[in-house]
Amino acid sequence: MLDNLKLNKVIFIDIETVSQQKEFSLLSIEWKSLWERKSTYLANEDETPESIYNRAGIYAEFGKVICISIGIFRDFGDHRVFRIKSFYGKNEKEVLGQFCDLFTKSFQSTDHLLCAHNGKEFDFPFLARRILVNGLKLPFTLDIAGRKPWEVQHLDTLQLWKFGDFKHYTSLKLLCELFNIDSPKNDMDGSDVGRVFWEEDNLDKIVKYCRNDTLAVAQLLLVFKGLDQIKDSEVEIID
Repeated sequence: MLDNLKLNKVIFIDIETVSQQKEFSLLSIEWKSLWERKSTYLANEDETPESIYNRAGIYAEFGKVICISIGIFRDFGDHRVFRIKSFYGKNEKEVLGQFCDLFTKSFQSTDHLLCAHNGKEFDFPFLARRILVNGLKLPFTLDIAGRKPWEVQHLDTLQLWKFGDFKHYTSLKLLCELFNIDSPKNDMDGSDVGRVFWEEDNLDKIVKYCRNDTLAVAQLLLVFKGLDQIKDSEVEIID
């Protein structure tokens, strides 16, 4: 499959999400009740709904999208360019709306593939759910209802690495280290996003982290295909 994969048809993606509110106490009575019910399945004996509210950002019903980075390959004669564009902000509907507009205009073809690390379990369904919550129309690549498995245009580097081993999870960071991928070094990881957003109010830092992960996913797929990694000179950031 990977030998025949056309890189210029792959859309690499990464998203960053946070909880709907900074802390549990700011939720309405109804949402507090709903989170308390949800947390009964998540909390350990010594944890409370309040103490684990920082995990709410990974659930589409209780979280929101603050950044989406996409990367695409473009060939220009004897050299290639990997372009990265990010949609970000505190207004989730605006962020998702910009993302949907781009995909509706540019990526409606059935031969385009969305690619992310753990995308099938997190990025793709989270995006689709939040798009619907915000009253927006699903882009073609995310509107998978009724499609046969081979018609779903989703590629997942985690699934590729599993080789059918469904009980196994390997982080993007670990695979980058394993394959000596020259991914940009970060002074944060996914568990820091909520804190950086709510306490530091540093969205720029989160955007940079999201872009770096998008680049890392592309690097990983290149390794799987036996191709050279992307050089710094080949990366172009589109504002």
